[in-house]
Amino acid sequence: MQKGQIRVQTENIFPIIKKFLYSDHEIFLRELVSNAVDASQKIKTLSSIGEAKGELGELRIDVVLDAKEKTLSIIDRGVGMTAEEVDKYINQVAFSGAEEFMNKYKDANIIGHFGLGFYSAFMVSDKVELYSKSFKDESGVYWSCDGSPEFELYNVDYNNRGTKIVLHINEESQEFLDAERIRGILKRFCKFLPIPIFFSEAGVEKAGVEKEEEQEPINNTDPLWVKKPSELSKEDYEKFYKELYPFSETPLFWIHLNVDYPFNLTGVLYFPKIKQSYEIQKDKIQLYSNQVFVTDEVKDIVPEFLMLLHGVIDSPDIPLNVSRSYLQGDPNVKKINAHITKKVADKLEEIFRNERSSFEEKWESLGLFVKYGMMTDDKFLEKANKFLVMEDVSGKFHTLEEYKTATETLQKNKEGKTVVLYTTNPVQQDAYVQAAREKGYVVVKMETLVDAAFINTMEMKWDNVTFVRVDADIVDNLIDKQEGNDSILSAEESTKLKELFAIEIPELHVTTEVKGLSATTAPVVATRPEFMRRMKDMAGVGGGMTAFYAQMPDEVTLTVNGNHPIYQTLLKEENADLQQKQVRNLADLALLSQGLLKGNDLTSFINRSVELMQQA
Repeated sequence: MQKGQIRVQTENIFPIIKKFLYSDHEIFLRELVSNAVDASQKIKTLSSIGEAKGELGELRIDVVLDAKEKTLSIIDRGVGMTAEEVDKYINQVAFSGAEEFMNKYKDANIIGHFGLGFYSAFMVSDKVELYSKSFKDESGVYWSCDGSPEFELYNVDYNNRGTKIVLHINEESQEFLDAERIRGILKRFCKFLPIPIFFSEAGVEKAGVEKEEEQEPINNTDPLWVKKPSELSKEDYEKFYKELYPFSETPLFWIHLNVDYPFNLTGVLYFPKIKQSYEIQKDKIQLYSNQVFVTDEVKDIVPEFLMLLHGVIDSPDIPLNVSRSYLQGDPNVKKINAHITKKVADKLEEIFRNERSSFEEKWESLGLFVKYGMMTDDKFLEKANKFLVMEDVSGKFHTLEEYKTATETLQKNKEGKTVVLYTTNPVQQDAYVQAAREKGYVVVKMETLVDAAFINTMEMKWDNVTFVRVDADIVDNLIDKQEGNDSILSAEESTKLKELFAIEIPELHVTTEVKGLSATTAPVVATRPEFMRRMKDMAGVGGGMTAFYAQMPDEVTLTVNGNHPIYQTLLKEENADLQQKQVRNLADLALLSQGLLKGNDLTSFINRSVELMQQA
């Protein structure tokens, strides 16, 4: 029998381990099961090269909960340890057996690198016991420690190759004696580990289940992303998506990542269906390291705009004990980030080039990814300029170059810039859309949450392109801002008309002008200045620097069409009260077209309209 002290740099190591080794104490189970997987992978490697003799037998990991005894055991049938190895790898904290093994057997698929994982057991345990028997022809070993630097180590009759770790759960960690809690942790962190993992409760028999009946492992040992794309069908990818997200719709398509130089990266990224902008959900990509779940907060690994994707990324180049500062500074992470951006851009361009009609059908969902990426990643922007499409109000899609060609003769302003006319609500803005189309203009739809920011950003990044919402001005001024036709009204009549329409409306800043438009144009046209409306739209979505504008009243310009026949009668009306009611109704009709007539003002308009009809 041997007694001694665990060789660490400070006797205060255990309090540090218990409180600060990992921020989330449930990680202990991931670490211990990962160690068991390593031991199993080691024996496979040694057997394949002839260093381990005899039959491997069934390689499996058993997690056994004994709530009555307040213990949790992790049992593997892996490589095991001799007394000398236990002393070397367990008693010397942070000296990793996995690290040494990897250096010797470079192709081995080993998870742990740092050797502290075993000691995470002390975060939840008063005492930890270890039984182990090496594949070498040596006696079984027993080791125990109560969380102090004191340990016991001696030979015992433990005849099963592999290692059994018994945790005596402490009072503060009684939650880990709950079967559903343990099962949930295993399913979260160990769902795709390469060795079968079985969970059971000591002394608990399930009703209707024979003792001899084999239970199912809690993990899928052969997940889709470790296979070659050539081996997989469309159904395989869709089935795996359902395994990851049981209640989600079938994804639009997917990208299979498989890189082994200059870094290791595998995974599958799915483009989900998004019917409405408000359905966007981030943190749906899961990060694994050699099939061990690490985190679903992958902001620094995956480009921000692709956080909208779903799926799995697996890279052994990212350690299990990952931290935000590590991710931000690691060169491999930056390379992975750039590679994922390129793969996604290439895939989108391929689909656009080869299956354009299918691409356009999916644009409602794809547009969010593409626009978000173009705003935040210049390398993606460069590629996406080829496959960004804009749908016009007739349902036809245009790339930017196609739009420029289609509008070459009619939609260039005095500065030579292409004016992209757009609508944010084709139904509400229908009158303005129709007026623009009658002039031969092409009006595109910009209806999503990201479009306000997208328009502002693209005006800075695209050369000689400007955006104008279709209701930003009267149709004659949308492109060149030239004065319209001369008014048939005299200067005195125009002044009188402007005075009549100088109305005050709470929460609106109204500017009135009289212009000579076509006699068939509406008597009053309400428009909202492009800059202020954009700022208010952006403030409504994102706040930030634009939040100031959200507090400001809506600006609206009432353009009175002096050439409309109605004013020949209205200006001659001698009943001042009736004249004012007619003026206010014409103004309200224009405001109604912009959705700016609400509450009491809307009620007054309805009542006034009925009154005027009765007087007619």
